[in-house]
Amino acid sequence: MPASDLPPVIQGLLSAAPYPHRTGRIQLIQTHISYVLLTRDYVYKIKKPVDFGFLDYSTLGKRRYYCQRELKLNRRLCSDTYIGVVPIRKTRDGYRIDAVGQDGPRPKGRIVEYAVLMRRLPEERMMHRLLERNAVTKPMLRDVAEKLVPFHQAGAATSARIAAYGDWAIRYNVRENVRQWTPFIGRTITAEQDRILRNYIEAFYARRADVMQRRVDERRIRECHSDLRSDAVCFVDPQAGPDGICIFDCVEFNRRITHVDVARDVSFLMMDLEYRGRPDLAAAFTDHYIEKAADADLPDVLPYYAHYNACVRGKVESFLLDAPTVPESQKRAAAKRARRYFELACRYAESLPPAMLIITCGLAGTGKSNIARKLGRQLDAAVLTSDVVRKEMVGMDARERVLDEYRGGLYSAEMTERTYQALFDGAREQLMAGRSVILDASFTRREHRRAAARLARETGAQYACVEVSAAEGAVRERLAGRLKRGRDASDARWDIYVQQKRRFQRPSEVPRERLISVDTSQRGAWSVAPILDALRRVSPLSVPG
Repeated sequence: MPASDLPPVIQGLLSAAPYPHRTGRIQLIQTHISYVLLTRDYVYKIKKPVDFGFLDYSTLGKRRYYCQRELKLNRRLCSDTYIGVVPIRKTRDGYRIDAVGQDGPRPKGRIVEYAVLMRRLPEERMMHRLLERNAVTKPMLRDVAEKLVPFHQAGAATSARIAAYGDWAIRYNVRENVRQWTPFIGRTITAEQDRILRNYIEAFYARRADVMQRRVDERRIRECHSDLRSDAVCFVDPQAGPDGICIFDCVEFNRRITHVDVARDVSFLMMDLEYRGRPDLAAAFTDHYIEKAADADLPDVLPYYAHYNACVRGKVESFLLDAPTVPESQKRAAAKRARRYFELACRYAESLPPAMLIITCGLAGTGKSNIARKLGRQLDAAVLTSDVVRKEMVGMDARERVLDEYRGGLYSAEMTERTYQALFDGAREQLMAGRSVILDASFTRREHRRAAARLARETGAQYACVEVSAAEGAVRERLAGRLKRGRDASDARWDIYVQQKRRFQRPSEVPRERLISVDTSQRGAWSVAPILDALRRVSPLSVPG
């Protein structure tokens, strides 16, 4: 970008005059939140006056505070590199940077910015540069794990308050992340990827709730690094093992992000290595960490946090597309990176595909059971049929004929409620185990459909309603033939159909994208291919391609 498009203070720092030391060539690097000025021996990091909600550098006072916090937190894993926080002043002659620990008269000029001052680390020893040269080995990654484990177990602060807050914070951050990537649907993330990631989040929190609570109880939530990519690791002295490694540039701007599960640090570097095409190094790192830390639950949560980190990186890269000071060439590169991150996040989501809860809805004789059986075979889903469950509850054979009146005897309102509850109880166990379920019942009443949708939410499953209908002539013929053959669990007759029709409540409360209508009196109606296509749009990972 032309220097004239930069803020005046940054333009002023592109020459040697403001610095209290020799600079050599000055290089400017931008991120979405910082200006980073590289001199021969030192680095100055200046925060941009931005407010993204999760990050607020909008005032000079806030930027000073977060510079000081960055200094404190980064000294935990890279003590010799972080020197201090220095004011930047506007004087009559231009800009100047105060020297660290400057004595004597108070410097002249108004403070207009603050910078974190660091010693410049050797660029050629940065992990991401070493990866480009294929110069990172598995023992080097094991050394990184050796450095992280004691930090996570003793160096990173924790308490009951931090653990409880961090448990709330990660859930909040996930929801915020979804909101913030939403404007980029169609730009850096597809609508299908958006559904995959949202569905995965719901499934994970429902089916791994016990593991997440155990990690809170065990104080696995600490004040972590929270941005542990290969760009933040420098092998300053390869011969010194873990002591020769500097891990820098941790998150300082939001306790919601720093107070997290240690798994987030581990999974961030794992994700970054896999993004860079080195799953072998990622495995060497995570395997050694798990062994050293004796963290038995870590494998259960690593894919989740890796997915979250990939989404964060995809979102952050997407932000650059709307940054006015970023050149178009950099925006195109950022969009490409963002798409790769979201693709990687979806691969992690495959580790826990969401189950589906599918209900049939319709009158007797419309073909609900036929549709349910075919869908069950295609989806390898459990099919629970109300006609069978109802009779099993009273010890009857499913095919034993019962000719009770509508809403009487075996089909009384009380027995119907018990039947639906038994269907929901049976479905809950299957859904929590990750298996999709089809509830083959009439679901003519709105309260029963709402109960099914609630069950799906509680189990992290995706919900869909297949509304089945047919012409009355076809229904009447089917019902008569079924009674004559006597091989079906259903006891429905034409008079039952008429009574149901009078009380039927259309599923208008079901969201349009989750309501699939089928008319079985139409040509080719018994094919479930169109239903599978519609279900795939609801939950892409739940339906085989």
